[in-house]
Amino acid sequence: MNFFCSSNNSSSSTSHQSNLVVVLVILFTVSFHCILFVEAFTPSGTTIPFANSVMNHRMITAAVRKSLARTTTTFTRNFKKHKELLPCSTSSSLCPCFTYSTQIFANGGNTNDQLSSCGVDITTNEYLVQQRLAVEAAKRQSRKDALEEDRQRNLRIKQLLEETTVGEQENKLDSGKGKNSSFTAVYPIPNLYQVRVSVDKTLRDELKMNGREKRGRVFIEKSSDGCKSLKGLKFEMHAFFRALRKSTYILSASLPTVLNDGTIYSPGDENNHVEGKDPYKDFWDINSDEDVLKTFDKAEEFFQTYNEGLTGEDSQKKKLKRPSILIHVRKDPNAPAPLPLPKYLENMPNPEETETMTMLSFYSFPPGGVQDPEEFALFLRKIWKPFDALGRVYVAKEGINAQMSIPTNVLHNFRDCCFEIPELGQYMENGINIDPIPLTIEEFAVAGTMNGRPCPPFRNLHVRVRQQIVADGLDHELDWDSAGYDMPPMEWHQALKEAKKARESDDEGKKKSAPLIFDCRNNYETSVGIFAGAVPLDTENFRESWDILKEKLKDKPKDTPIMTYCTGGIRCVKVGAYLTQELGFTNVSRLAGGVIAYDRTLNDQAPGEEPLFKGTNYVFDGRVGRRITDDALGECITCGGKTNLISNCQNTNCHKRMVQCDNCRDFYRGACSEICKNRVLNSDVFFEREAPVSANKYDSLDDYAEGYSSPLSPFYDEIKKNTAQLMSTGVHMISDTAQGRLLYNLASMTREGRILEIGSFTGYATCCFMEGAAAAADAIGYTHGYGTRESGPFVMSLERDNRAIDIAASHVNIMSTFGIGDKGAEVASALRETDVTESSMPLSFKYKNVGCEILKVDDALAYVEAMAKGISGADTKAFDMVFIDADKTRFLQYVEACLTSDKVLKKGGIMVVDNTLWKGLVLDINNGVMSNANLNADNLEAKKSKRARKLANAVHYFNSMIAKDSRVEVTLLNIRDGLSIIRKK
Repeated sequence: MNFFCSSNNSSSSTSHQSNLVVVLVILFTVSFHCILFVEAFTPSGTTIPFANSVMNHRMITAAVRKSLARTTTTFTRNFKKHKELLPCSTSSSLCPCFTYSTQIFANGGNTNDQLSSCGVDITTNEYLVQQRLAVEAAKRQSRKDALEEDRQRNLRIKQLLEETTVGEQENKLDSGKGKNSSFTAVYPIPNLYQVRVSVDKTLRDELKMNGREKRGRVFIEKSSDGCKSLKGLKFEMHAFFRALRKSTYILSASLPTVLNDGTIYSPGDENNHVEGKDPYKDFWDINSDEDVLKTFDKAEEFFQTYNEGLTGEDSQKKKLKRPSILIHVRKDPNAPAPLPLPKYLENMPNPEETETMTMLSFYSFPPGGVQDPEEFALFLRKIWKPFDALGRVYVAKEGINAQMSIPTNVLHNFRDCCFEIPELGQYMENGINIDPIPLTIEEFAVAGTMNGRPCPPFRNLHVRVRQQIVADGLDHELDWDSAGYDMPPMEWHQALKEAKKARESDDEGKKKSAPLIFDCRNNYETSVGIFAGAVPLDTENFRESWDILKEKLKDKPKDTPIMTYCTGGIRCVKVGAYLTQELGFTNVSRLAGGVIAYDRTLNDQAPGEEPLFKGTNYVFDGRVGRRITDDALGECITCGGKTNLISNCQNTNCHKRMVQCDNCRDFYRGACSEICKNRVLNSDVFFEREAPVSANKYDSLDDYAEGYSSPLSPFYDEIKKNTAQLMSTGVHMISDTAQGRLLYNLASMTREGRILEIGSFTGYATCCFMEGAAAAADAIGYTHGYGTRESGPFVMSLERDNRAIDIAASHVNIMSTFGIGDKGAEVASALRETDVTESSMPLSFKYKNVGCEILKVDDALAYVEAMAKGISGADTKAFDMVFIDADKTRFLQYVEACLTSDKVLKKGGIMVVDNTLWKGLVLDINNGVMSNANLNADNLEAKKSKRARKLANAVHYFNSMIAKDSRVEVTLLNIRDGLSIIRKK
């Protein structure tokens, strides 16, 4: 689809493609907000139930247009920010594409000329699909933006909560006044208000609010609209009390009552209520922006007065940290009553309790068409929701086309609903075509097929907008109201009998007067079922019909009687209109409701009559065909035998419609050829595997991910347990299961299995590297003994802590001697009873064909820099991988040593840096919200906080610098405390 606008400004196709996303998001955000507005536009937040009135969508349309007119300015402003990126942008006006998006609803004008001038092909369904995808993308972006806005708000509130306490502020103000001087300065107002909210029980019950929403606290920034306007205050409350969005309510407020212990009394706690006393009698109503301003002014005044008046030893305990108010929410007694249920929903059974499902179809060509297909499609989804309707419905400007399945117990309610919709109602030709025999729930579940497996005919309700409800290929529209005579099914039945007699008569006059009967369906449909005496058009698709009709009728008189039929009648409307208006035939009739209506009517009104339609009627749902008679008219695609079975090839990438007999269907596994059969069989190898039922329940995605990863050897669990007992202060530093498996896999994918580890700790990662290096050696077929510093698979680990070295050496020695199986785990577990012995240097180990050394170094960075320069005693063959779990403040220097020399890390090698998210604090550093609160205090927690900030700054600086370094490719993984995978180019 050519979406870009034509312009005199030249730009590359690459530039156009890169700007497409920007264009789509801007253009269709408007449409998205209109759709949301349909659901949200109500006085005082009351939702209008679509099912309450069929005419509601007319009222909503006007509301949408009014809203769009108010919001166009905002979207225009956003558009102008990106205007220079658009191929069609000029200095004088907005792109017509944008004009279309913002004015199609607001002005109701014809925008086809504008779109055509932009190069947009609006005659294809692809355009509508792309439009719908763009709307969905805009919805996702809007949700993402809203979440980000909430996150930023929460970060700001978190920062405000962590700011200097009121007591510390007072001390600052008192400094220099002397111990006993009176406090006369105006009490400072913090930038955060505390609002304690309680909700009336009547309103809670009506809205079915959960216990969490009974009462709660809301913090509001001093600079926000929440303390300046009624709308802003309600918005802040809705963040916690979401159910309130669905109702109209009244707010009332009061100043807090502070108890002796410094807590605020909340009348929202119904356990504190005294019988006969109204706990809210002193509350005042908040009905306007002015009331909101007065309320928060009172809160500030109370805050200052109360804190200034406190005396005594416990005054510090009783002080308010921030201005507080109490707000009570109660139901508005003057709120409009809910609209009454429409008659078609009164006393309606529960559709979930139905025992059968009824298949049906209908179509409509309303005079003047459907004014706004998108809006009407949304309306149909809403109004049909109470019926649990399933199916596929197409909506276009020319009309509606539907194939559906409805719970039989609400079928009459559904019909009444449809007849009340103006675009359907009297314009549904022949009403609703209903299959004569409902399907039980069990039959319905397997009535269709998908990927070779039984499935329901429909799984969901899809209402989709199309350019046409039946693609006809005509270059101009016809008058669908002038399409010949709509012949009722029983009259059709009789006319076919008479036509048969005329054809079989010896009277030439009667033979010539016999009508022409055209089957307007496609060849795959007529191949398995047809009316006796009918002439199939033999089309691949409906758009081919017109040339064929011209050819077949080119020598026929204009008064020749012509009878047409199709599956449900809709194609015959278009054929009838073409025959009468384009070809000028005057005696045209069509089967009302098509073969579906004929089948139903004959069963209802003349069950003893033999159907004149022979074979199977192809239908457009998961059933594919409904057998009307047992006549086998089709020719099997694979053996050539006669059959009436029609299906789709079960190779989903082929999926061609085909006629195939039972025997071949079984032999070819539902496929059309040996090639497709082979593909189906190969697919079955995967799809027919049954996932084992897990006995485990997981509380988090981390646990789930670990549960469905390759299991670890029990040896590693013993390392964790040993660390917890033998070096408990650092147990949080050990690699977890997911990280350990990742390190193993990375090591196993290296070229030679050569790993340098900076920071052994207790040997968990060291053992992972040795296991991975052994796997790498096996992959390359290494058979030259054990790896050493000079060659082969080799792990070198640097550590400065003696206790950590002793524990790590014990674990690596057990792995070297006993392996990582049950025996190794058993020996490792004994360390908790015997403790570890002091290790003597150097420490060398062998595991399979991997060599390993653990080195005691006082300064690991100095050693690595010596390796980079090839200094004697530190020289080794370069490594494939370097793992850095060392001093966070020197991350950059370690990486620089690896990058400036190929003697440490090979070109193409990788570095893995641990702890690069540093407890999540890097996010606060990046966003500038890391609090300075308490960092200068003397207590232990404050010192920890100060150190955490220092390290977070260092890690964030490292992340920022390495991401910009052109010598590397970086991926920062949100695993545990963060892992940066850095590839040396």
